Amino acid sequence: MINVGIVGATGYAGAELVRLLAGHPEVTLSVLTSRQYAGQPFEAIYPSMKGQINLDCEAYDAAGLCDRADVIFMALPHKLPMAFVPELVAKGKKVIDLSADFRFSDPAAYESAYQPHTAKDLLSRSVYGLCEVFGDQIKTADLIGNPGCYATCILLPLYPLVKAGMIDVSTLIADAKSGASGAGRSLSLVTHICEITESFKPYKVGGHRHKPEMDEILTRAGAGTVDLTFIPHLIPMSRGMEATIYAGLRKDVTAADIAACLSESYGKCPFIRLYDHGLPVDTANVRGTNFCDIGFVLEKTKGRLVLMSVIDNLVKGASGQAVQNMNLMYGFEETAGLSAISFPV
Repeated sequence: MINVGIVGATGYAGAELVRLLAGHPEVTLSVLTSRQYAGQPFEAIYPSMKGQINLDCEAYDAAGLCDRADVIFMALPHKLPMAFVPELVAKGKKVIDLSADFRFSDPAAYESAYQPHTAKDLLSRSVYGLCEVFGDQIKTADLIGNPGCYATCILLPLYPLVKAGMIDVSTLIADAKSGASGAGRSLSLVTHICEITESFKPYKVGGHRHKPEMDEILTRAGAGTVDLTFIPHLIPMSRGMEATIYAGLRKDVTAADIAACLSESYGKCPFIRLYDHGLPVDTANVRGTNFCDIGFVLEKTKGRLVLMSVIDNLVKGASGQAVQNMNLMYGFEETAGLSAISFPV
């Protein structure tokens, strides 16, 4: 058994970590921190966990956290983790950061999308936590930059095909949609129920912060520099994410070739479910789970591939993938604590 601390436990991603880790067979939840709710029982903030989580929220204290936790999840907004993580890593703790602060290997790429980075020396040490792609590196890491939700939903279907040289990366367009929980728990007019109900709209077109993250990882796949066209949309539901990705093909390939490439990459991955050519995917089928469902259509006469991908943005897109990273780091069963399946209706 290992002891786990969650910093920022009362945000949506933090609470999802609590929910998942409460049922993990190898974990004891030992510390939950919250600036806003310090001193209050966690179950008072999330009554759905009444009788299941008997911990009070605490103010952040690095020394006390390190004394009681082996691995620490940082579920904080960008900029805050980079101030805390260096001390935790220096004390020998494993850290999984759900913000963007340790997702980039290039500090300039991070700073172009966020703010100046104050812990640049740790970026070369951090491993990008896309489990199905970088699993071998994750197993030996002590610092993980957990991928963004859009990045997870888009990179998983794309990465093996880009790496195999099947796609002309200059043609890439990703059209993605997310539920409102992706904006976090803080109050915002944009996610007010009266603003999103009966509404469907794009946002941050050409300027979303997950784009440089995706560009860096896809460029790393080795098919040339990637400058993805990425259009995110907000849809009126609480959780769930879908990405439809359009790509021109670099060579004459068949639907069987695409299916074989995806199967070779993900056939043994417990959380990737591949659909046969032409079958659509649906966010309802992954709600509350750590699955990523991937489908595709090959428009042969146009030389164009259409990829479709769905995840739960709070699970595979955030906290579930973070737990999957922890499982890999400690040599646990990859599915430990993550075996939930979606509701049938």
